[in-house]
Amino acid sequence: QVQLLESGGGLVQPGGSLRLSCTASGGTFSNYVMSWYRQAPGKEREFVAAIFTIGGITNYADPVKGRFTISRDNAKNTVYLQMNSLKPEDTAVYYCKARRLNSDYWGQGTQVTVSS
Repeated sequence: QVQLLESGGGLVQPGGSLRLSCTASGGTFSNYVMSWYRQAPGKEREFVAAIFTIGGITNYADPVKGRFTISRDNAKNTVYLQMNSLKPEDTAVYYCKARRLNSDYWGQGTQVTVSS
């Protein structure tokens, strides 16, 4: 079973940038499809971005396309989410998810607040 630990959240002004990291342990990281989700207060958790195991294929939710970039470093067992041009509506707890063979594993989340 894989364990996930997110980091990199914080307070940033609108238009600013943050990079989130999610480090995995306890599994073969390269075998997992890695994703980021977020949950704003009073809202459902929503998909943000995913990166697949082969070829670095990525997928993004429409609200973040062109602003966020997901990447992975299999040698470091880490997935990243580079967030640029941040908006107040990006404020949420961001969660990392690992998926393999229909089993999902979640991290504890990291808070991102976009405010002036």
